[in-house]
Amino acid sequence: MLAFMAALSLRAAPTLGVLGWIALIAVAAVPALLMPDHRVIGPLARLAEVITTCLAAAAITHIADRPGAGVGTAAIVLSYLWVPVVAATLMRRRYEVPVLLGAAAVVLVAARLIDPELARTGFTGSSIHWLGLTAVAAAVSTALQHSLLSQRDSPQPYAEATRLLTQLRSVARQLPGATLDPGGLAEHLLDEVRAVAPASRAAVLSASGGGRLVVLAQMGADRVDWETGLDADSAIADAWASQQPQTANRSQARSAVPPGTEVSALVVPLIAGVRTVGLIVLEIDAPAAYPPAMISQAAQVAAPAALRLEAALLFDEVRSIATSEERQRLAREIHDGVAQELVMVGYGIDNALAALPDVDATTEELRVLRSEVTRVITELRLSLFELRSEVDRYGGLATAIADYARTVGQSAGLRVHLSLDESTARLPAATEAELLRIAQEAITNARKHAGAENLWVTCTIDPPFAEIEVSDDGHGMVDQPKEGRYGLAIMAERAERIRGRLEIRPRVPNGTTVAVVLGSAPRRGSV
Repeated sequence: MLAFMAALSLRAAPTLGVLGWIALIAVAAVPALLMPDHRVIGPLARLAEVITTCLAAAAITHIADRPGAGVGTAAIVLSYLWVPVVAATLMRRRYEVPVLLGAAAVVLVAARLIDPELARTGFTGSSIHWLGLTAVAAAVSTALQHSLLSQRDSPQPYAEATRLLTQLRSVARQLPGATLDPGGLAEHLLDEVRAVAPASRAAVLSASGGGRLVVLAQMGADRVDWETGLDADSAIADAWASQQPQTANRSQARSAVPPGTEVSALVVPLIAGVRTVGLIVLEIDAPAAYPPAMISQAAQVAAPAALRLEAALLFDEVRSIATSEERQRLAREIHDGVAQELVMVGYGIDNALAALPDVDATTEELRVLRSEVTRVITELRLSLFELRSEVDRYGGLATAIADYARTVGQSAGLRVHLSLDESTARLPAATEAELLRIAQEAITNARKHAGAENLWVTCTIDPPFAEIEVSDDGHGMVDQPKEGRYGLAIMAERAERIRGRLEIRPRVPNGTTVAVVLGSAPRRGSV
């Protein structure tokens, strides 16, 4: 626009003075072009453009100095006025636009008062004309920008999400086993990598937040306490940070290695784009077991698997969020609907008891009905608490189970005995959620069906190992109701989903013990 205006101005008044004013406008436009959204430089540069353009219009009109010529000359120069004003509009500086228009009006009026000769050139009419057109251009730009932003922020993200989820469902059905389970994919990846790089023990680690890693799958030894800290001095931390395969001549596990054992460790990062999704850790009890050629083969096997694992982790996270939101929705509906109505029924029974004459039979029936309503309300409140219970990111699984056991024990009159042993390492979020639901179901069964007085809850969590045990001193598994058998089936399904073992056994001298075990127990003497 500046070049176009300069060519027309030089044609109307071909002098060095015109070139000087055009150069001044260009100098003012440079910072406005290079840093348009700067908080200070952008607005000041646009203000300088406006002032310089108005002064140039007056000066070039005076230079032309021909009757009638000034009308066209002023219009040519002032046509550039809308450039800084519309630029301010596009920068969404709504307070800057009226300031620029006001500054332009002040400069044009001052120029007209200082140089009365401009009156005979039609300068005033051109000034009013282009000030009005610039204001209209700013208004139109604002309206168009608002319309485009409104269309962009409308339900298009939901449509995009629907499209992506539909594609994800179609892809998931074509995968081996028709699943996007991170654990299953991690185990399959270990099989592929161990085919080219032998290992006595191996694992796939992924991020869990808080600067730590979690074990998605492992093979080889019964139990390995892998180093999961990203701030530790280990090949695992180096591979995560550098995104390059790392080798070491010492074990990457926290558990003790027999003295004198020579170890070779290989850590291969899983890179999806520019993100580190996880790590493959391989170890073998032999020196220099991973030459460069073998490392290159392992990296080639891991490269295409990174995207698959990231998709599985993202899908698992979306599924967890959807499950949590659905549980919260159900809790809100029950609380605002059935629970409130039952409370009102209870109040109605109380009022009826107070208004009844001394009729023993009717009064007794109402008292029984009132106690039953109270029981149902208590059950509903406990169900709401169970729906809303989640594993806190910072509190941990043991804390969530303990809170639930205390709440249930307090409402049911059970004496609760807690034994909690939880390390700083964390299990995968999906695994923690399933273990919490299993513990909740076991505690609920003990409260509803056991007729117990005491409840023992034991949590031992030392990833990748975890054991949750719930015991009661009730009447045991005799005459278990259908609801209780259904709850046991649900617990068995949840345990199978996370590759755990569900154990149900009698407690001596009386009662029942329900335990879920994940992984193998730590060996004595390990750190």
